[in-house]
Amino acid sequence: MSMTPEAKVKKKVSDLLKGIGAYYFYTVTGGYGRSGVPDIVGCYRGEFFAIECKAGKNKPTPLQEKNMKEIRGAGGLTLIINEGNTDDVLRFIGGIIHDPRQLELPL
Repeated sequence: MSMTPEAKVKKKVSDLLKGIGAYYFYTVTGGYGRSGVPDIVGCYRGEFFAIECKAGKNKPTPLQEKNMKEIRGAGGLTLIINEGNTDDVLRFIGGIIHDPRQLELPL
């Protein structure tokens, strides 16, 4: 069975996070979960991050945008990643550029 384009992005991001030794997990909505939380949340070198994975030109929903704004307001890093900018995971979370406070990457 082939993966969806978004699943491929999530896999690539997961591989990059594993490669730098970040702690992370995939979020689950429903039940006791919270809707609109980015796909992947974690911590690297003491910095909290949340990554929303999209395919193509898909954009976050208003609820996802609200959650990412709240995360940034609390001092966390948020990234929107698609097939074209997966290397930004290493640039920003990996510390090549390390100013995670109010970062928002355009698609």
